[in-house]
Amino acid sequence: MDKVLIKNLLARGIIGINEWERVKPQEILINITLFGDLKKAGDTDNIDDSINYRTIAKQAQSLAENCKRLTVEALAADIAANCLDVNGVLRVIVKVEKPGAVRFAESVGVEIERSK
Repeated sequence: MDKVLIKNLLARGIIGINEWERVKPQEILINITLFGDLKKAGDTDNIDDSINYRTIAKQAQSLAENCKRLTVEALAADIAANCLDVNGVLRVIVKVEKPGAVRFAESVGVEIERSK
């Protein structure tokens, strides 16, 4: 199966369970791997035959910046569900991280995998 990759998409949003996290937006790092059949797009060179990564990236960024989730798990699930609604996406892996959320760690987060 072919893949479309969106790497290190940065968003700023409200996420977290602590009171201070619910006030000020923080950085959220998103990585998405979309699985589908890209053969036709390779043959035709037509974006309409592919998975439009620009649209998916914009939607993921908007979700992260506006949904105000408590957990990275819930945000990752929201993004995965949105990706699976896109024509041609059969499976998705979504990684959502909060850089600097834990002392001495570059970031913390989750990676989930969902299929149609």
